[in-house]
Amino acid sequence: MEITATGKIEKKGFGLGVWALVTPQGKTYELYQPPSELCKSITQVKIQGQIRDDIMTAAMIGQVLEVKSFEIDTL
Repeated sequence: MEITATGKIEKKGFGLGVWALVTPQGKTYELYQPPSELCKSITQVKIQGQIRDDIMTAAMIGQVLEVKSFEIDTL
């Protein structure tokens, strides 16, 4: 399923952790193999991607989102 979501990028979990998109409504998406530009805390980003129901992760913090494209708000 293709989606477009906005929110902030946060590191979640224990140990090495995982990068996640957290929407203003509080929904969390675990980023699947995110580009290096998204592997840091970002306060506002828009991501277009695909929900991957065929992938299970150890973090299990939310649906897995494979990033197709993104825009970082620099304001």
